[in-house]
Amino acid sequence: MFRVTHPFHPLGGREFELIRVTRYRGAEQLHYTSSDGTPQRIPAAWTSLAAVDPFVVMAAGRSPFRVRDLLALSDLIEGIL
Repeated sequence: MFRVTHPFHPLGGREFELIRVTRYRGAEQLHYTSSDGTPQRIPAAWTSLAAVDPFVVMAAGRSPFRVRDLLALSDLIEGIL
């Protein structure tokens, strides 16, 4: 079993039975069956089975953004402008 923990995912807080784990483009994907019986997958990072991010633990809610993510966002915006 795993729980969807992503704060903005529409299935946030719901639990599902894990069918299998695969890798796609270097990221783990969890496969499960939705309530209507169709097979689905979700990134493991968005679930309770994800490894704890050391930055998130150390920031303890004081910083919602990691430096590397802000730098990537800055590069993205610079590329658009």
